[in-house]
Parts: sequence; C-alpha cells; structure tokens
Amino acid sequence: MAAAAEPRAPLLAVGAMSGTSLDGVTVALVRIEEPAPYDIRATLLAHRTHPYTEAQRARLAAAVEGGGPRDLAILHADLGTWFADAVEKLLRETGTAAAGVAFVASHGQTVWHEPRRASLQLGSPAAIAERLRVPVVSDFRSRDVAAGGEGAPLVPRADRLLFARIDGPRALLNIGGIANFTVVPRRGEAADLLAFDTGPGVMVIDACVRRLYPGRRFDEDGALARSGRALEGIVAETLGHPFFAAPPPKSTGRETFGEPFAVALLERCRAASAEPADAVATAVEVTARAIGAAARFIPPALTPLDVVRSGGGAKNPALVDALIRCWPGPKHRAFDDLFFDGEAKEAVAFALLGYLTWTGRPGNEPGATGAAGPRVLGSVSPP
Repeated sequence: MAAAAEPRAPLLAVGAMSGTSLDGVTVALVRIEEPAPYDIRATLLAHRTHPYTEAQRARLAAAVEGGGPRDLAILHADLGTWFADAVEKLLRETGTAAAGVAFVASHGQTVWHEPRRASLQLGSPAAIAERLRVPVVSDFRSRDVAAGGEGAPLVPRADRLLFARIDGPRALLNIGGIANFTVVPRRGEAADLLAFDTGPGVMVIDACVRRLYPGRRFDEDGALARSGRALEGIVAETLGHPFFAAPPPKSTGRETFGEPFAVALLERCRAASAEPADAVATAVEVTARAIGAAARFIPPALTPLDVVRSGGGAKNPALVDALIRCWPGPKHRAFDDLFFDGEAKEAVAFALLGYLTWTGRPGNEPGATGAAGPRVLGSVSPP
C-alpha cells in the first residue's frame, strides 16, 4: 500500500508481549501519530508488567521443553486470557475506555522458534478480542518465515523509525532471555540496517542461578557474578558453539540456549571444581563476549556512535561492566536515560508494528531477517 499523502489521525494502541525469559506479560498504552508519511511518533502513556505465577511459569517452561498437543492448545487459550487480563487492568488503571483503543498488538509468548521453518507464539487473539471488544493484531512472525526469513528479529523496524540518531549510526541492544542488537543508520536514511540475535542474554545466567541457588530466580545486582571469577577455558569452549560463528541473518531461542545448554555449562564448571559463584560469573562472561564478538559483523558504514542497552540484563551491573569491556569503542548508554523505561520498549515496538499492519504497510526488515522482501505482518482478529 502506498504511503499516505496526508497526515493520519492519531490513535491509541496497546502493545502486549512476553519474552523468552518467561517473566510475565508486559503491556504498554501508546499514542501513535504520523504527521507525515513514515514520520511516526510513539508516545508511551503507561505500561505495566504482570509477572507470571510460579505455576504459570512452570507450565510455560514445560510447554517449551516438550508439551503435547493438548497442553499447547489449552495453554494457548489460557495465555489469551492472561494477556486480556493484563490489558484490561492497564486500561482500568489509566481510565482508558476500550472503545477508545484502535487495536491491541499482541506478540504472544514464543514456545518454539526454528529459524526459516516455523515460529510459534501462543496467546489466543480471539480471547483478547472477545474480552475487550477491540481488534487484535497478532502472529507477527509467520509471514516473514513464509517469505524465507528467520521470523526474527522484528523489533528493528521500530528501532529504525523511533530510536535512530540524527548524526550517525546507533546500536540498540536488547538483553532479554536472548540478546540481540539492531544497528540503524542515521534518522531518515534509507540504507540497510543490521540486526540479529547474538545468543543468550540472561537465559543461561538465570538458569545457572536457579539451579545453584534454590529460591533465587536471577542474580540480583550481579552480586553473585561479582563474587566469583569466570573460568577462561570454559568460556572459550562454550563460545565454540557454531551459532556464534555463523554470520547473520540469524536468530535463536530456548531451543538452542535453554536449560540443556545451561546444564552443560554447569557440568563443565563442576568438573573444574568451580565454586557456584564462579559458574555464574562464567555465564555472564559467555553472554558479554558473545555480544561483543558479534560486533565484528557490523560493516564499517554502520559503525555505531553509541550502544543503547535495554532489557532485564541491562539492569545487571556485572553483565554491563563485562559488556563495556568486551565491546570497546562506542559509548554505552542506558535506554531509560534517553527515551523511556526500557521495560516497555518491546511492547511499544509491537504497538508500532501493529500500527504498520493496521495501515497496510510492511513491518519486517529483510536485511535483518533474510526474508525475500518487505511483508505486511500479522493477522487481525476483529472485535
């Protein structure tokens, strides 16, 4: 569809998603304006993260690790209800009438991602539309995969439109369960961007903490990693995994860097008689070096002036320190300091992708996913 010749009317949208770390559902109320074609502004009005209960998290983990058809079908329906609950609560807390929301853009919860073959997100859009009486845009990844793409990352389209610098390239690094970065050219420049998954974000670190320190879900403030030392031989051996050497486009998930990967790392640490904190420090070093090493794929024309970090891993001081050491050169900055609370970044990004779908325009970046070309993403469930 051709770009509009006239400004589009501002609208309200809700972005909703749950990441690979299985923390909970994040929802964001966003005002989207487009005063000129592709001059899109997305203003975050409010956001909330609704943590999964331990029982919910256990169901999700079990589904990822091998749930049967019945498990997946029921979880799909239940996740739709959980997403609807989160959106409904956000609208109630902000005094926003559902009738005033143009659409909900729901990424859902990824339970399986196999690059260029399939990507499955659960969370029934019909359940959300039925509850809220609002259109729901969902299933963003399937069309890119059908066009020969990885199906991920998709956030780069939003990174280009919303967060680029005016004076040069910028890297936007998200450290969720999986880490990925987008390097965008300066604002308004039509040059290709670069974006791909670098490997584990907090996924392996958190898995090690849960297994070594019962009752803890993550390394708060990086204290455990700071009290240990990374085991160099194990770091090097772990980074020998073929994913790290593969050139982009590439994407990954729990299928590659989930519990079995973390268990293998812990077994190597135990064989080396490492202390528990040393294993956590080793996982941190693997993550930081994987991100830093991935920078070698950035072409000279896109050498970033700064790296803007967001995601749960961006709040781990030990990981941030290691990252700055492993990726010298550009200035490292927190997304929160430049834009808004980074916890809402991906929910806002999917609201933007939903807007592109809603207005009939492509949401993928073929240079990032490897798809045959730009594609309008997702499906729309009517209210």
